[in-house]
Amino acid sequence: MPRKVATAKSTAVPKDGRPSRAPRTGMIRARICPELKAHAEAILAEIGLNPSEAIRMFYKQVTLREGLPFEARIPNATTRKALRDAEAGRGMTDYANVDEMFEDLGL
Repeated sequence: MPRKVATAKSTAVPKDGRPSRAPRTGMIRARICPELKAHAEAILAEIGLNPSEAIRMFYKQVTLREGLPFEARIPNATTRKALRDAEAGRGMTDYANVDEMFEDLGL
């Protein structure tokens, strides 16, 4: 008797070209700083998105643009120095309020 061979389900695109309405089951897992996660999710909630929707939008933009949907560059030496100085508090001026800052800037 011939053996039956298991075959994969078809993954062909429907003839109308529209995406399937099948449940979305692809999973993404990522480790992220809890503070960054909480801050980002608070911003997303303000604009009415949950994290899954935001990730779905990001992935869609990556596929549409065939790359990142924003410019990703390595900072030059001047920018790296400015970032290090700011993190260390060098060359920073503290103001009691915005008016004091504008006055100091001559605005």
